[in-house]
Amino acid sequence: MRPPSGTTRKLLLAFGALVALFAAASVFALGRLSDIHEGTHTLQAASGRVRDALELATAVRDQYAHLAHTIILGNDSHARFHAESRARVEALTRRLWEQARDAEERAWVGDIQESGDALDRLYRETLLPAVVAKDHAAVTAAHGRALELVSVIQARADALARRFDASIGSFEEHVGAVEHTSFQWTLLLLGGATLFAAGVGLYIGNSVARPVARLTEGAARLARGELDTRIPEDEPGEFGGLAAQFNRMTEALRAHQEQLVQHEKLAGIGRLAAGVAHEINNPLGVILGYVRLLQRKAQGPLAEDLKVVEEEAVRCQEIVEGLLDLARPGRVAVERVALREVCDEVVARLQEAARLGSAQVRVEGDAPAWIHPQRVRQVLFNLVKNAAEAAGGTGRVEVRIEGRADGGASVAVSDSGPGVKPEDRPRLFEPFFTTKASGTGLGLAVSQAIAHAHGGRIEADTGPLGGARFTLHLPPAGEGV
Repeated sequence: MRPPSGTTRKLLLAFGALVALFAAASVFALGRLSDIHEGTHTLQAASGRVRDALELATAVRDQYAHLAHTIILGNDSHARFHAESRARVEALTRRLWEQARDAEERAWVGDIQESGDALDRLYRETLLPAVVAKDHAAVTAAHGRALELVSVIQARADALARRFDASIGSFEEHVGAVEHTSFQWTLLLLGGATLFAAGVGLYIGNSVARPVARLTEGAARLARGELDTRIPEDEPGEFGGLAAQFNRMTEALRAHQEQLVQHEKLAGIGRLAAGVAHEINNPLGVILGYVRLLQRKAQGPLAEDLKVVEEEAVRCQEIVEGLLDLARPGRVAVERVALREVCDEVVARLQEAARLGSAQVRVEGDAPAWIHPQRVRQVLFNLVKNAAEAAGGTGRVEVRIEGRADGGASVAVSDSGPGVKPEDRPRLFEPFFTTKASGTGLGLAVSQAIAHAHGGRIEADTGPLGGARFTLHLPPAGEGV
């Protein structure tokens, strides 16, 4: 592959620089977004610590409330609620210990843990027994000690909440600064990229728009049927090459148009020939009838002469049938058929009619196909008969059926004969062209027409047996039929 040059290289460089600039802006923006995300995550964690500290203070107040109710009610009915509050205080204390970031915070959490344990022991071992025993003095003393412990826990929890709340403020400032800086740099990079993109657009307009306009004008003239349209090839780089390709395309299109006109002429001639063939077929039938009637009475040289007349009349009839086959409509009604059955039937009929001689015919493979059985049988009849004639008395003929992954199929008929001369291959499917002394030259032409009617084709090459190979390609269902 040739290295890019001219306009292609310039455009690649320009768009590469543009992509690099946008990529740099994107990477910077993603990095700043990562910082913002990390700061937001830190803020959420700090908010969680504040919430846990405040919940701890609330849980301690609930614990003290149940202690107070125990004193007021004078029984142990709130002992269970006190235990539940105590469990909540312990869970929050452990969570704050895990979230502590320095020695001071861990010391405060340690004070909370120690005071909480003391408060729980005071309740279970001193205050509750004193309440049950109606020992007012002991209850009063225990209540005073409980207030001291609750005050210590509240103070430490409030200190932690203030500390965590202060960290939230600092993180908010950091996140705000990152957002401001990110916005400025992203705006600068994207603005520069936009200006650069505008420059690239101007360059493309100057170096690409004019050649493209020429191509557009040439295409419009070509669409109007001006097949002699040519575009100047003086443009440097790829557009000059594109103009040259366009000119070659228009030349090929002009030649193809001439071929189409020629084919249309041939088609008209074919339709005329079909009409004439239809009119000739009736007199031929009459001639054959009278010749065969006279053959019953004739003897000697006259009988031999009548035999020659019959053979030539039959030959004319075969030519007429070939012309009618060429003139039949292109599209055919199809049905799903096993190709192996069709091939076996064709070989059997040829053997019954002694048209294969001593040639050995082998059929291999199988595949389904959507075909018109009678028309495809006619194609295979011609291909196998021709292969047997080419192979000779001791030759071999191979019929190989293969299915394709796309749902189509192919039937290849190979022989061990001398093959087809390279100079004859381009004309094999032309009407009236034949390499056999007694051939009409219509068999392969009719077969190719039938293949085209199915959306397929027949190809000729050298086969595995050393002779010719004619392959009938059939498309999947719904294509070309």
